[in-house]
Amino acid sequence: MILQCVLHIWGFNMNQFITAVLTSLSTGAIYALMSIALVLVWRSTRVINFAQAGQAIFTTYIGYEVTIRSGSYWVGLVSAILSGALLGAGIDRFFMRPIFKRVTSGPIVMIAPVVATLALLGIIQAIIGFIWGLNYQTIQAPVSTDGLKIFGSIIAFSPFNLMVLIAVTLSMILLTIVFQKTNIGLALRASAYAPEVSKLSGIRVDAVRTLGWALAGSAGGLAGMLYIPGSYLYPNAMDVLLVFGFIAAVIGGLDSLFGAVAGAMILGFAVNFSATYISYKLVFPTAFVILILVLLIKPSGVFSGKKGRKD
Repeated sequence: MILQCVLHIWGFNMNQFITAVLTSLSTGAIYALMSIALVLVWRSTRVINFAQAGQAIFTTYIGYEVTIRSGSYWVGLVSAILSGALLGAGIDRFFMRPIFKRVTSGPIVMIAPVVATLALLGIIQAIIGFIWGLNYQTIQAPVSTDGLKIFGSIIAFSPFNLMVLIAVTLSMILLTIVFQKTNIGLALRASAYAPEVSKLSGIRVDAVRTLGWALAGSAGGLAGMLYIPGSYLYPNAMDVLLVFGFIAAVIGGLDSLFGAVAGAMILGFAVNFSATYISYKLVFPTAFVILILVLLIKPSGVFSGKKGRKD
């Protein structure tokens, strides 16, 4: 009671604070999925995949179609994840791999993958517009999106937000087990850091890299199906998420899955608290200020280093 009186005198709104914390966790979780997808491709091929937004939204449209036709969000979710894996694998096998084989020397080696993924992003979004049009669509959440009641007050955190947190946590645990405890994880790490040595060791580097793209595609499909029910579905719907996911990956360190999630949470809290307590106009400036500070202080990422290579 005394604490409540003191907080009231200071003008502190506990309900607003709790809402900001829970919203930050939910927002950070969505950023984390996109960040994980980017890190998975980077770790397996050393490419920043700017086409990830296009892949994610394309597979989300597939999930949307399946959801409508089957009447089940869960069937749509599985469809988006599986189609994400297939699309990711196909892009690497028939698009990125030929580029790497043809571009082997000169400055273009560094530029070609970036240009290729940007071009692919535009192509995918154009295909989406041609097939589904530019109208805004919605995906019905499988659980309530109404705010929860805590201490007698309604907060802007719903059962669906809780589902998002659980899904991201389980995904992180699963990927960590794959990378740390399985031969597949060892092959993925080895192929990224020492491809020539890996080939001599009998690892099929090209196939392993394709697997990295497939895993990233699955993460993108999951991200889309968890993000769109709180927003709208249209060809450019994931572009902003790509920006925040990339910033989160840089904050945490592009070589670390743990860093991808931690960076996303840092970013989620920063942008939500700045929006809650200062102004919504500061969402993007806050994100870019943090990015610049990290690049100035620790360019390799806050959680980069030996630990990052193990996760």
